[in-house]
Amino acid sequence: MNKFKEKIDCRMVNGSDLAYIGDAYYELYIRMYLLSLGITKPNELHKQTQKFVSSISHALIVDQIIDEFTEVELGVYHRGRNYNYRHKPKNAKINEYLKSSGFEAVLGYLYLTNQNDRLEEIIKKAIAKIEAKNV
Repeated sequence: MNKFKEKIDCRMVNGSDLAYIGDAYYELYIRMYLLSLGITKPNELHKQTQKFVSSISHALIVDQIIDEFTEVELGVYHRGRNYNYRHKPKNAKINEYLKSSGFEAVLGYLYLTNQNDRLEEIIKKAIAKIEAKNV
């Protein structure tokens, strides 16, 4: 998998593509996290996963951690948020969807640039924000 990362220049990839990668990485991380908690029933896994990976949840996360983004991460967030998406979200307001795309773009950028410690830090903060909301 890492051999593909070497061929991707993050400066040339659009915000939508960064969000595409970030979304996939984040969802896999969340699924692994939930399995590590001992949640193994498919319906419960799906239900719990949706709490973390929805556009609404991503928008909530961004609202709470955006001030902690570095200047570069903020630029990437704007690339993801401001990309000219041609489809409308099904289950979220447009503003939530755009914030979500920005959040996912940051995760995709960090993943592709091998900034694993920072990626882990942001995801752990995201998990904490969602868990605090659902208490």
